[in-house]
Amino acid sequence: MGKTIRFGISLDSELLDKFDALCEEKCYQTRSEAIRDLIRNTLVEEEWKDLNKEMVGTLTLVYDHHQSDLAQKITEIQHNALDVITVSMHVHLDHHNCMEVLILRGEGEHIRQTSQRLISTKGVKYGKLSLSTTGKEII
Repeated sequence: MGKTIRFGISLDSELLDKFDALCEEKCYQTRSEAIRDLIRNTLVEEEWKDLNKEMVGTLTLVYDHHQSDLAQKITEIQHNALDVITVSMHVHLDHHNCMEVLILRGEGEHIRQTSQRLISTKGVKYGKLSLSTTGKEII
């Protein structure tokens, strides 16, 4: 880790007030911690532009398991992507609806393709890929 550098920024007072309110709402102890997180989030978003790199993410799916062959289709897609699916968790939300949460790790393009195949499967009510980082590029 490099040495800590102090620098100043100029902000409109109303923007600073909103930022301070956000810092308080999110329980940041200092503005610096909040700004570091904003910078890290932006750097992670930049990482995801290079889809050939190793990436990690979570995929959340909600679907009606009573829909004809849907659970079987989802399972088949997952079995064809064992190289990127690290963990799968299945939760019964109610009598009809289930949630699956997958942790994915591998080449970014393969993660995106696998996620899109699952999200676009007929009968999936909701699907969202949340991108993360391996942490290798983040300080």
